[in-house]
Amino acid sequence: VQLQASGGGLVQAGGSLTLSCAASGRPLSSYAMGWFRQAPGKERELIAAINWDGRSTYSPDSVKGRFTISRDNAKNTVYLQMNSLKPEDTGVYFCAARYGLLYTNPTTYTYWGQGTQVTVSS
Repeated sequence: VQLQASGGGLVQAGGSLTLSCAASGRPLSSYAMGWFRQAPGKERELIAAINWDGRSTYSPDSVKGRFTISRDNAKNTVYLQMNSLKPEDTGVYFCAARYGLLYTNPTTYTYWGQGTQVTVSS
């Protein structure tokens, strides 16, 4: 599975961005997907995850109510809608896939995209 993340950019605090992760090589329909963020000097953290069928999602308290993960298996694409962005949301955002159910541990994800930079100015 090859993953291509896009949609990052520079946005003011309070603004919105939508990230996309397009997959090729295999259908995503058997894979749980996750969005991870890595800020400078920090470890990569899970921001949102979604099961293969879209019926179960996870997001940490830091983004709950602001970020929404969704997927369109027909388009082989996963999205991350980010609203009410804060400067602390700045970082490189990666999408990743793992076979089976969603999991919070990044080491369990097999396939990774190249990352897209999100910068939120205050």
